[in-house]
Amino acid sequence: MTRRHLRRGLSLVAGLALAGALLPAASSAEPREARGVPLAELTATATQVASGLVNPTAITALNDGSGRILVVEKRGVVRSYHPRTGLAARPFLDISAKVNGADVERGLLGLAVAKDRRVYVAYTRKSDSAVTLSRVRPDTGEVTELLTQPHSEFPNHNGGQLAFGPDGFLYWGIGDGGGGGDPLASGQRLDTLLGKILRVDVSRACRPLGYCVPAGNPFVGVAGARPEIWSYGLRNPWRFSFDPADGSLWIGDVGQGRFEEVDHIAKGKGGANFGWSCKEGPVVFDQTRCKDGVTYTEPVFHYISGAEGCAVIGGHVYRGRKYASLAGGIYLATDFCQGTAWAVRKKADGTYESARIGEFPLDATTFGTDQNGELYLADETPGGLHRISFQRKGLQGS
Repeated sequence: MTRRHLRRGLSLVAGLALAGALLPAASSAEPREARGVPLAELTATATQVASGLVNPTAITALNDGSGRILVVEKRGVVRSYHPRTGLAARPFLDISAKVNGADVERGLLGLAVAKDRRVYVAYTRKSDSAVTLSRVRPDTGEVTELLTQPHSEFPNHNGGQLAFGPDGFLYWGIGDGGGGGDPLASGQRLDTLLGKILRVDVSRACRPLGYCVPAGNPFVGVAGARPEIWSYGLRNPWRFSFDPADGSLWIGDVGQGRFEEVDHIAKGKGGANFGWSCKEGPVVFDQTRCKDGVTYTEPVFHYISGAEGCAVIGGHVYRGRKYASLAGGIYLATDFCQGTAWAVRKKADGTYESARIGEFPLDATTFGTDQNGELYLADETPGGLHRISFQRKGLQGS
């Protein structure tokens, strides 16, 4: 954490790192083979297109043919933006009466729109701060709770990302329950939803549940395990996304204080254990949490907390059309404290390459895409929405 952030006090994502130290949305663009230029020749730039957002936490395409994107605000409000008309004054949705947004990392944290236009939100419930998945009717504001996880011990590490996968199921990321060093030992436990990514079928209900558990989930029928779990061993998977070209899952998992990491798993690969709190990034964090015979999925990219940032902000693989010849197939992420534009790409031999390809605004909290796969970014302070563009170094325009 930099002195600048300490002077400013806690903020939404800086708190993710400080707490540890102290204690797709899929696009409608057609999939194509990546044709990107060498990473060393690429530059990414963020250009502000709107202002006046209040603590934005998530961005997703509305995917109704209108060209609008939705920007989630921590207080419980969802705003609509269109490139021609800007940020709409009237909220698309307001569920602030249901949301506890008083603490740094609590609030309305995620939103996903189903193909049938039904809207799903993830938030910390006002009554008890439980992390909550609900279905909402934008026309009436009616909220139907589907799934909750108690989260009262600590205010941080709530996760909150929602995204529909290529299989049509809804994925939800939840942090390890907070505190520093995973005091609840949630990461490696299968009897809790904390420190996990879940997969549920929200298109139907399997009573008494308001959703169904897909039969292919890896822990269905495993004694003592929650069947909703898709993957585990995560500290705070603040933002994750699916690559619309191959359905693979990219996760930005915020570190404890040594490493920030990005994870990548193939489409349909359930049951992956990303290691927390046995491991943090590529190293052992707490040997007592490690078990013999367990396979841990290593990060595909990591950087040093403190020296190179404080909290990774997971992004998306670029699959838009405008910059396809430059950046097609590149996963783009950033860091809350330093604003580095990180590019990661899987090579033909299965290994990964990475590079710094620019600087984004500080205090960035989330990426998102429009319906054509073009990338956007939002910052917490001063509350701007930015469009991402790419250039080849030494060239003007792209």
